[in-house]
Amino acid sequence: MKLIIEILLMGLAVFIGARIVPGVSVDGYGTAIIAAILIALANATIGFILRILTFPVNFLTLGLVSFIISVLMIMLVSYLMGGFNVTGFWAAAFLAIALALLKAIYNAIAGTDND
Repeated sequence: MKLIIEILLMGLAVFIGARIVPGVSVDGYGTAIIAAILIALANATIGFILRILTFPVNFLTLGLVSFIISVLMIMLVSYLMGGFNVTGFWAAAFLAIALALLKAIYNAIAGTDND
């Protein structure tokens, strides 16, 4: 049940982020949910591999490379998916920041469950 709530809230975060960040557009809430799922899958697969390969540089830059990888995953999903468009790197970067802030707010409200 928690997974479904997180998926719906991340879809809402993508939807809100598309309304806040200039250069990001999404056709509707359903498209935003699909985009959120694809961004999460891209970060969990390709992003994970890239983070392992770039660990020494990521360590030296205090996580900046990890953030750039997240931005690139958003751009990849935008390229592969119709209905979700990001115009450039900076739009994707601001969307990544907005998504991180919205997720942090959700985690602060919902708390963490160690089940």
